[in-house]
Amino acid sequence: MEGIEHRTVEVNGIKMHVAEKGEGPVVLFLHGFPELWYSWRHQILALSALGYRAVAPDLRGYGDTDAPASVSSYTILHLVADVVALIDSLGVDQVFLVAHDWGAIIGWYTCLFRPDRIKAYVCLSVPFMPRNPKVKPVDAMRALYGDDYYICRFQEPGKAETLYDNNIEEAIKNILTTRRPGPWILPKEGAGSNPLASGSLPSRPLPSWLSQEDLTCYASKFGKTGLTGGLNYYRNLNLNWELTAAWTGVQVKVPVKFITGDLDIVHTSLGTKDYIESGAFKRDVPFLEEVVVQERVAHFNNQEAAEEIDNYIHDFINKF
Repeated sequence: MEGIEHRTVEVNGIKMHVAEKGEGPVVLFLHGFPELWYSWRHQILALSALGYRAVAPDLRGYGDTDAPASVSSYTILHLVADVVALIDSLGVDQVFLVAHDWGAIIGWYTCLFRPDRIKAYVCLSVPFMPRNPKVKPVDAMRALYGDDYYICRFQEPGKAETLYDNNIEEAIKNILTTRRPGPWILPKEGAGSNPLASGSLPSRPLPSWLSQEDLTCYASKFGKTGLTGGLNYYRNLNLNWELTAAWTGVQVKVPVKFITGDLDIVHTSLGTKDYIESGAFKRDVPFLEEVVVQERVAHFNNQEAAEEIDNYIHDFINKF
């Protein structure tokens, strides 16, 4: 991590920790759950070496960035406002945006609300999810997968926190290294297949792409902050649906490259694969230029297949 600089900036009423390296056009990286700026460590080094200014914040509620106490302080309007204020603080009009998981969701809404600030968007794992005016998203997920679908289980403040608080390092390891496709179901009682519960799965060796040092970095931060900030993003999904009613049916008109893995839990649930392959994704994102599905790659593809992702990012943004 040599040469990566760290600073704190004031954005949208909070103090945000930012890691950055390099000079040139800005590439802004947004991480997901349960992650930190550190998830982009490979991309920061690669893109800065190629003549870009790579910038990766800890998002609201994560790491060394402020974590407001109120659940309602984590709506998509707050999260996009944080991103826009961060872009302002960088002294540029536009950035290349690269985002994964919850960062990807924030990225889509940033492109939807403020396309003037985004030159091009490289999205990992989570495609655009158009608003269904007939049903709230958590209600739809509960109807499809039941109360034990992970997003449904995350809704009640304090309850999901009990799933991981006994052994945060083991919980983070199990989440980052899971390779089981399909919907993520968390049984209420017993060990079973709950990757958040301490001791719920046999301890497995770390994969080659995740070192003990990496795991310790995550565990040390979340051991101090907990995961409540990140969980609060999920707790606002239905409120976001209400707040974004005015954008129903609006297309995302930013150049996009989308990259996922064929073992990704998002790609293999919620009808995501069909949405992409049917042409509906291209209908909603008319400037979608390419969809890449990486073989034998799971959800955290920016870490698992880092060099490949580095190349995909550079090949795309280099055209602009």
